[in-house]
Amino acid sequence: MTMATGVSICSNALLMLGAQTINDFADQNNLDRAKLCANLYPTQRDTILRAHPWNCCIKRIVLAPIAEPPAFGYSHAFELPSDCLRVLEVGTGGCQIDHQVEARSIQADTTVLELRYVFRNEVESSWDAHLIDLMTAAMAATLAYPITQSTSERDSREAKLVQLMRQAKAVDGQEDPPQTLGDERLLGARFGSMG
Repeated sequence: MTMATGVSICSNALLMLGAQTINDFADQNNLDRAKLCANLYPTQRDTILRAHPWNCCIKRIVLAPIAEPPAFGYSHAFELPSDCLRVLEVGTGGCQIDHQVEARSIQADTTVLELRYVFRNEVESSWDAHLIDLMTAAMAATLAYPITQSTSERDSREAKLVQLMRQAKAVDGQEDPPQTLGDERLLGARFGSMG
C-alpha cells in the first residue's frame, strides 16, 4: 500500500471524476489539472481538518506570554502556533480558564497557558484512513465542476461528502473518552460516587 500524500489524494479524486491523474503539483504533462489541485488542495485540507478535532491532528503545547500585553481586558496575550487551525482547550494546571481568541493570539489572565489545538497536519500518511477518504471525497467535490463542467456531478459529490463527513466524525469520536459534563465534584456529591 502506498503512503497517502496530497498528490495521491488529488489523483484519486481525479480518477473518481474520470480524469487523468497527476504525478505532482507541478506535473508538466497535466499542468492544468496539477495547477487546479495545487491551488485548491491546501485550502480544502485546512477546511476539512478544522471541521472536526481529528485525533491524528491534535497537539498540546505550553505557551509563554508575548512581551506586549493586551490594551485592556486580560493581563497577557499568547501567540497561537503558526500551525494552529482551531483552538480546542485553553487552560492552566489542567483546568479550563477564561480566555479570548483574537486574531492570532489568545488573551488570558495567566502567565502560563496550556493549549490543545487542531494543527495543520501536512503529513497525510499519518492521517486516519477515514480522514484520507474524506479528503479524497472533498477534493472530488471541489474538482467536480472544473473537471466535468457538470453541476449534477458537483451536487452528487457534495452530497456524498456530507455523508462521509458524518461517518468519519462518528468513527473518530468513538476513540475519545466520554465527555465529562459539569463539575465532577458536584456530580459526585449528587450521585454519591465520591470516595
